[in-house]
Amino acid sequence: MHKMTRKPTHPGELIREEYMKAMNLTVTSLAASLGVSRKTLSAIINERAGVTPDMALRLSRAFSSTPELWLNMQRGYDLWVAENKHTDWQKVKPVYVPKTASREARP
Repeated sequence: MHKMTRKPTHPGELIREEYMKAMNLTVTSLAASLGVSRKTLSAIINERAGVTPDMALRLSRAFSSTPELWLNMQRGYDLWVAENKHTDWQKVKPVYVPKTASREARP
């Protein structure tokens, strides 16, 4: 598995920089277009909250993209943060290793 060293872009940054600034949209106007509260959108674009499946559907319709784009960006960001900011997961011991996987791993 390839470890990404650079922190991925949070979807909120993309919304803020590539859509809102480029289209001269305010938080209030975009929130109204998306059918969400200003507070909800503000949390996402300020990277304090993530994109949910519901929000991904709303963004995909608003910006003619796909919900997968938004969810994959959020997933990549969340995984990077979990791997690089938290270390408790490294204490987990393998519970089960399939024989086929262990044979394939041997030289």
